[in-house]
Amino acid sequence: MAPAGSTTTATISLILFLLSLSAITNVKSCTVGDRNALLAFKSSLTESQFGIFKTWRGTDCCKSWYGVHCDPSSKRVTEISLRGESPESSVPTLEKMGRSGYITGVITPAICKLDRLSTIIVADWKGISVNIPKCITTLSFLRVLALVGNQFSGPIPYNIGRLHRLTVLNFADNQINGVIPSSIVQMSSLMHLDLRSNKITGEIPTEFGNLKMLSRALLSKNLISSSIPSSISKIYRLADLDLSVNQLSGSIPESFGRMPVLSTLNLDMNKFSGISILNLSRNALEGKIPDVFGERSYFTALDLSYNNLKGSIPKSVTSASYIGHLDLSHNHLCGPIPNGAPFNHLEASSFVNNDCLCGSPLKRCT
Repeated sequence: MAPAGSTTTATISLILFLLSLSAITNVKSCTVGDRNALLAFKSSLTESQFGIFKTWRGTDCCKSWYGVHCDPSSKRVTEISLRGESPESSVPTLEKMGRSGYITGVITPAICKLDRLSTIIVADWKGISVNIPKCITTLSFLRVLALVGNQFSGPIPYNIGRLHRLTVLNFADNQINGVIPSSIVQMSSLMHLDLRSNKITGEIPTEFGNLKMLSRALLSKNLISSSIPSSISKIYRLADLDLSVNQLSGSIPESFGRMPVLSTLNLDMNKFSGISILNLSRNALEGKIPDVFGERSYFTALDLSYNNLKGSIPKSVTSASYIGHLDLSHNHLCGPIPNGAPFNHLEASSFVNNDCLCGSPLKRCT
C-alpha cells in the first residue's frame, strides 16, 4: 500500500492538472494583455470618417472588433487586418460610400506585445507615418506584413531577416528610405516582396538569390543603384521581377535568359550599359518592348523571340550604339519596322510570325 503522503501529493497534482485543462478549454474572450495592446495601438491613430475604431469596445476583442481575428482555442489575437480600400460588412463600407479611408497617426511599439500575430495588414490609409517599429522583427509567428499605401518613412528594420516564417512583405507606396537590409536574404519562406514607390537607396543584396521561395520581387520606382546581382537568376520560382525606374547600371546578367519561370521582367528607365548578349526567348514575356534604347545600349545579340510581346517596335532601337543581331520573331508585334541600323542588315527570319509587322525586310506597308 502506498504511503498516505504520496497519495495526497498525487491527488493534488491530478486536481491541479485538471484545473489547468479547464482553464485552457474555458477561454471565452481575448486576454487582458492583448486587449490592452490593441487599445494602445488604437490610441496613436485617428480615423473619424467611418468609425472603424468605434467597434473596438467591450472586454472581448475577439468579438466584433473590426479587423481583429483570434485563434478560436487560445483566444490570442493572430491577425490585424485594416484595409482602407477593402470594406467589411461590420462597419460602414468604404466601397458603398465611394471613398477610400484615411487614418493619421503612427504605429507604436505596442503592436509588438501581440506576440501571436501571424498577419498585420494596415494598408491604403494614406496618412499613417513615421518609422516602422523596430520591434516588429520580434514577432516570430508573422507570415504576412503589409503596410502598403501609407506615409511610413525611415529605414526597413535592419534585422528584418529574423522573420523566418514571413511569406509576404509589402511596404509599397510609402516614403521608406535607407537600404535594403542584407538580412533580408535570410527570409527563407518569403514568396512576395513588394517595395515599389519608395525612396530606397543602395544596392540589391549580393546574396538575393538565397530567397529560394520568392515568386515576385517588385522594387521599381526607387533610387536603387549599382548592378543587378547575378544570384537572382538562381531563384527558380521567380516569375515577376520589376526593377524599373531606378539607378541600376552595369550589365544585365545573361543568365536571366535561362530562368525557367520568369514571365515578367521590367528593367526600363535605368542606366544599364555594357550588355553583350541578352537572350530572353521562350519566356512568355508580355506587354510592349520598352522604348528605352539609347547611346549606352550595346548588344552583340538581343533575342526576344517566342514570347507574347505586343505593340510596335520602338524607334529608339535605332539609337542604340550597336546591336549585332536582333530576333523579334514569334510574338504579336504590329506596325512598321523602323528604318536604319540594326534593321537594315537583318533578315526576314528576325520578324516572322508576328501579327502585322510590315516594311523591309518583310512586305511593304500599305
